[in-house]
Amino acid sequence: MLPLSYAFVILLRDNYPSAYFLRSENNKVAMVYPVLPHQSQTNLQQLHTELDQVRQYLKQYISRPQTSTIEAEFSPIPETPTSSTLDQLCSLFHLNSFERNILLLCLGMEIDPYFEILCAEATAPLNRPYPTFALALAAFPQADFRVLSAFSPLLQWHLVQVGEGSSLAQSLLRIDQRILCFLLQKPHLDAKLSSLVRSIPTNVAVLPPSHQDIADQIASAWSQSPKKGTWPVFQLCGADITSKQDIAASACSQIDGNLMQMSAEFLPSSSEECHLLLQRWYREAILSNCVLLLDCDAISPADPQRAATLAQFIEGINSLLIVSTQERLRQRQRPLLTYDVPALTHQEQLNVWHTYLGVNAEELNGDLDLIVSQFNLSTATIQAACLHVNNQGNGREKEPLATQIWNFCRVQARPHLDDLAQRMESSATWEDLVLPQREKQILEDIASHLRHRTQVYQDWGFAKKGGRGLGISALFHGQSGTGKTLAAEVLAREFRLDLYRIDLSATVSKYIGETEKNLRRIFDAAETGGAVLLFDEADAIFGKRTEVKDSHDRHANVEVAYLLQRMEAYQGLAILTTNLKDSLDQAFTRRIRFMVQFPFPDTQARAEIWQRAFPPQTPTKNIDFEQLAKLNVSGGNIRSIALNAAFLAADAREAIQMNHLAQASQREYLKMGRSLTDSEIKGWV
Repeated sequence: MLPLSYAFVILLRDNYPSAYFLRSENNKVAMVYPVLPHQSQTNLQQLHTELDQVRQYLKQYISRPQTSTIEAEFSPIPETPTSSTLDQLCSLFHLNSFERNILLLCLGMEIDPYFEILCAEATAPLNRPYPTFALALAAFPQADFRVLSAFSPLLQWHLVQVGEGSSLAQSLLRIDQRILCFLLQKPHLDAKLSSLVRSIPTNVAVLPPSHQDIADQIASAWSQSPKKGTWPVFQLCGADITSKQDIAASACSQIDGNLMQMSAEFLPSSSEECHLLLQRWYREAILSNCVLLLDCDAISPADPQRAATLAQFIEGINSLLIVSTQERLRQRQRPLLTYDVPALTHQEQLNVWHTYLGVNAEELNGDLDLIVSQFNLSTATIQAACLHVNNQGNGREKEPLATQIWNFCRVQARPHLDDLAQRMESSATWEDLVLPQREKQILEDIASHLRHRTQVYQDWGFAKKGGRGLGISALFHGQSGTGKTLAAEVLAREFRLDLYRIDLSATVSKYIGETEKNLRRIFDAAETGGAVLLFDEADAIFGKRTEVKDSHDRHANVEVAYLLQRMEAYQGLAILTTNLKDSLDQAFTRRIRFMVQFPFPDTQARAEIWQRAFPPQTPTKNIDFEQLAKLNVSGGNIRSIALNAAFLAADAREAIQMNHLAQASQREYLKMGRSLTDSEIKGWV
């Protein structure tokens, strides 16, 4: 044995707690601990006591006569009032005393260089300076060859890692990093999980009653489940991931659990890799008392490979699991206990606003009801809005509190829809609309319904009759350029709402079920902010209802029925536009609340549109609006001609005159594939 006459200090690597080891002449080891909390200090002292005994086993084996066997001649480890992390680990994974000593041997290699010397001396003449199963079987009492089995706790739970070697018994053993951190009371997520999962705080605020009830039911089911066997798997269905996170967090807090979230997109496609991930997660769940929230919101059931991987993971997991989905998953073998997570009710949203606004809520008067009726927000989003306006300070003097909240909520809702539809800027006003009085009155009726939704639905109780038919739906029909989109812009601007255009011809899919999924994503995203939805090309999905002769006919009718169902339940305004009203089936159109015809403008209407086509600050000279009205074009064409004429005049450094409008008209007619007649522009120039 080599004499050691020097002292040295070791710092644990990878940011582990520092421990100092001083070596003396007689190979006695003294551990000097850094300043640590009492509990950590006590734990390290207990580990040091057990490491001392493992050192003695190795020393006895080194100094043994060649024919002797190893027996336990040392005093038992004195009991301490508190269990060490090693005690907890052995209890969690059912390690016997022999397996416990192997784990201690691997631990000693990480924190005490003397173990390397002892291992080398114990394996002379091979002098292997590392732990092996062979060394443990030879040096430790109560040796058990079953430790080499793949089902032994050390290997099954990956408590130790096996390196290279001529055989399993002779291979290098190293304690797993996650297990080392656990023993040293250093919080550290498994390295192979850290890039896949993230921690969700469980100290959530008080949930709305409808959500708290779900959390309570989940926690109760966990508490009543048998400690051994298969745990129930819960499925939370809904569009708002934040609300589902809050429910899962509340349920975890009731059982003192930790919540981790993982996206199902990270699940490996390989069956073997998925099995290894399950093992890793199960071990982490045992060590940290974790519950997994598996986010499947982005997973398409139409992807068979992804669906198979997801099914394998759910079937194989044996720890607490909550699955987050937008649509219900179907598991063939393992049942899922499903809860539909509803959006907050009108009153629940009001309560949340009052809670987080505090005294500022008094400034809103009746505006808060209007905000709640327009924006269907989660608790987290409402909290963020209140934090935003409460931090504005002096900015509130320039902008009313209600306006600040409204604008914030409007912006928060945009990301949900911006990837699915085209957001349009709305600057048009009622003065820009040139329509017969009857049609304009219908548009004003639509505005009246939007304005008084809260009073009629909430205060007068019509919402209690059911969600169907409460949505404000409209059909705008007429030739292209007659003002359908302009009218939608006017309504959106009137109520400070975003306007999104959806091309139905691009939304319809030839694959059965895909059209409904596309529409569902749009409506679910729009529910947050109640934006005005403008569905262009309605005739792409609405048509004369035909006799159902095959699955495709049946599928087409299902698509239409689904769109109308969502429009009827949508809390905002949904508008359909078409150039071909006569092609729409009355059985479908009668379910739409408002129908507005946009007629082709006559001469008088065209003259009025021409007069409004030029902003007040536009320089003009000798423009004859009666002559311009002779052009047989729609309002959209008139606005295009006026704009192009403005650029021609600007390029000539002149005010807009009839000659510029004549040139712009010729180009517009070419674009339409028509010829400009002499009678239309006679006397212009």
